[in-house]
Amino acid sequence: MSITDLFGLLGGLALFLYGMQMMSTGLEAAAGSRMKSILEKLTSNRFLGVLVGAAITTVIQSSSATTVMVVGFVNSGIMTLRQAVWIIMGANIGTTITGQLIALDVGALAPLIAFVGVSMVVFLKSAKTHHIGQITAGLGILFIGMEMMSGAMMPLRESEAFVSMITTFSNPLIGILVGAAFTAVIQSSSASVGILQALASSGVLHLSNAVYVLFGQNIGTCITAVLASIGTSRNAKRTTLIHLMFNLTGTVLFTAICMLTPLTAFVEGFTPDNTSAQIANMHTLFNLVTTLILLPLGGCLADLATRLLPDSSTQPDDTMSLQYLNTSSVIGEGRLGSAVLHIDQLRQEVFRMLAIARKNVELSFDGVMHHDPSHIEQANELEEQIDFLNKEISRYISHALAADNNEQSSQAMSCYFSIVGNIERIGDHAINIIGYTRLLKDKDIRFSPQALSQIGAMRSVSVEAIERLEDASQPGTLLPDVSVLESAMDDMTMRFRDNHLERMKSGICSENACILFSELLTDFERIGDHALNIAQDLVKIQKQVS
Repeated sequence: MSITDLFGLLGGLALFLYGMQMMSTGLEAAAGSRMKSILEKLTSNRFLGVLVGAAITTVIQSSSATTVMVVGFVNSGIMTLRQAVWIIMGANIGTTITGQLIALDVGALAPLIAFVGVSMVVFLKSAKTHHIGQITAGLGILFIGMEMMSGAMMPLRESEAFVSMITTFSNPLIGILVGAAFTAVIQSSSASVGILQALASSGVLHLSNAVYVLFGQNIGTCITAVLASIGTSRNAKRTTLIHLMFNLTGTVLFTAICMLTPLTAFVEGFTPDNTSAQIANMHTLFNLVTTLILLPLGGCLADLATRLLPDSSTQPDDTMSLQYLNTSSVIGEGRLGSAVLHIDQLRQEVFRMLAIARKNVELSFDGVMHHDPSHIEQANELEEQIDFLNKEISRYISHALAADNNEQSSQAMSCYFSIVGNIERIGDHAINIIGYTRLLKDKDIRFSPQALSQIGAMRSVSVEAIERLEDASQPGTLLPDVSVLESAMDDMTMRFRDNHLERMKSGICSENACILFSELLTDFERIGDHALNIAQDLVKIQKQVS
């Protein structure tokens, strides 16, 4: 093989992988924010789940991308472990479509497919059309790359050393190891199977040599999901383990069948003059049969993965860290499902921040009602957490907005940015309230029983408003419910202020108590305002992602 052929091989591989990336990015931009609702509706049934996994993988031509998406969804709680089983099985079936298209010599139409896709992106104005054009162009570029690789490998059939090396692939162990290692390096079973077909098309390789390499390639494709699961939850790691168990089971089964039966000769008989088609057919047979065998056992695979990777008994200290967001990975990286994945992770982090703010509001009112400044230190620690989350989440959103190519997720991000600011302000008002306890003690200020009763009422409605924000069970009534509570808080502020002025006139409350109570009313009213702002933004987000 000359240096020119080597460059052609590398260039073809680059185009193949880039075309696959374009298709994934196009699908992400077109349907990323709706991916969650689609999966929730269709993965409750195992057969529909398999079809969804196959369909997504067929569109993007990459089972690795689909599996990585599933790992991320399981990690964030969007998808259960059992739902992931069906998607993974379908992804393994969908990835065989690439090989079938290569065997049908779709590459002859590749330039036309690429031209149509690029024309849609360049000449048409619709954003949806651009996304479809990106997917189409990616498919064309993928097959142009495949043609380049096939052409670059033609001279190898004249190399005695290479042909001699290829014959060793008929050894099952060597073939499986070579296939697994090569696929792990390039992290794409579609590309590695395509290269195998290119070798076959050049006349260097036959199915009897290629079959075990093909089985190994199915194992090697798991490396992408393994890498994606590093640093994720236990369930996400279990998802990767299920993917690995599926392909290991298929490899062991088909290796034994090929060694003990004439399956290879049987598959060759369907297309005796087309080795590329023979490889594609064996690849399809491998994944279809493995899926049919394991489909009834999907629940058992999930249970086995749970037993092999039990829950960790230690809980990490996450008080001053992001618990859900991964700041090293943001929207816009072109990975399938990244929009819905990151939006959901962001939602969980924001609601974690909201829960801390609610706890501080409770703590602050309790301190005032009991004239107890001992809660100040705990409240300040919670406020530090709120400030930390405000800074880190805002920074994450800023980076994500700059990279995001999905209009709906960008709008949702902007709303979350506003929500975070309002939560931070609620935390500030809680700190103002808890700070009054020190003045109450230092100056020996006492509120009247009527004032303490009203402070208790303020505490109750403030906490109720924030708890309603946290409750996602009835999103349709969120804004009306919080609006009613905010109006009640405004009415209470006016009524309590008038009542306090009457108490001051009658000498029941001191001047210092009046000033503190008035300040507390202001903080109470502002908490209601910020709660209403959050509710309005949450409703906007709900409309964007639904």
